[in-house]
Amino acid sequence: MKTLIKTAALVNTKFVAALFVAACLMGNSYAKTAPSPESSTTDYSAIVQNAYTQFKNDKRGDVADYIPALAKYSPDNYAIVIATVDGKIFSAGNKEALFPLESLTKVFTLALVMEQQGQKQTLNKLGANATGLPFNSGLAVELRPERPQNPLVNAGAISSVSLLNAKNPDAKWQQIIGNLNAFADNQLHVNQEVYQSESETNQHNQALALLMQSYGRLYSNPREAVDLYTRQCSVDASTLDLAKMGATIANHGQSPYSGKRLIAEENVPKILAEMAIAGLYDGSGQWLYNVGLPAKSGVGGGIFAVVPGKYAVAVYSPPLDKEGNSVRAQEAIEYIAHATQANVFR
Repeated sequence: MKTLIKTAALVNTKFVAALFVAACLMGNSYAKTAPSPESSTTDYSAIVQNAYTQFKNDKRGDVADYIPALAKYSPDNYAIVIATVDGKIFSAGNKEALFPLESLTKVFTLALVMEQQGQKQTLNKLGANATGLPFNSGLAVELRPERPQNPLVNAGAISSVSLLNAKNPDAKWQQIIGNLNAFADNQLHVNQEVYQSESETNQHNQALALLMQSYGRLYSNPREAVDLYTRQCSVDASTLDLAKMGATIANHGQSPYSGKRLIAEENVPKILAEMAIAGLYDGSGQWLYNVGLPAKSGVGGGIFAVVPGKYAVAVYSPPLDKEGNSVRAQEAIEYIAHATQANVFR
């Protein structure tokens, strides 16, 4: 019986993987054949304004309070920005308002790790599977200790930081913040109040790091890795910054603003795949079903989604659902994806 169960699980895993590869190929085909924003007749400005107006009064969800500093942000904060691959910006709301990026930073540090380590090492050490458990689960590590399964859950993100090639933690931090700045085409800064608040309440992440160290899946000092991860999550950015960061991924790894190549083009599909697998945690499957775009959320209230070859859309709204994803951001991005026919599965 145990053999049958194990075989069935293996078949199911391979089947799901095959479906996902097919979906990625469909998305890649879409990205190569879709018209560029210059030739498109889509009225992005009107679509953004409609999305902003339609969901402005939706009060559902709760602002995160397990990090005390986050509880101070107003639930009324709301902004939408589309950034196209040819550098155009369409916005509604206060696109300059700052908020902590939190888990949104995981995508960009993953990109840096992949540039340093290569695709094979990144996959072997961090993984590319959904855990089926909460984003900060220790049980997920215990059940499959060969790797943290993906770099967008907390265990995987802490492991990502530990993998960076640098001689000491200060050098690693300069890599992390320099990379975020390059994606944003702006100088970003740590929100010291949030950093202190997270540092005082990150015992669970410290435990995750020690657990992974016990399995040989952490590649630097656990305390240093957690501190760098905490500082990374505490970086402030605006909705405009976040949209520009996403547009660099949409533009196959080259910034539409600075012109710099920040990700090797062949690495971009792998990063988008990780976003599709676990970008919205336990809500990732339903998100793909309804919206069909790779995306990433953060408990600070931001979400960005990528339409390969066309644009990225970022939305900031602090009230979260039970999975830790912004309610209004999900609604607005879904509306925009449908209005622009952006679903990569269509």
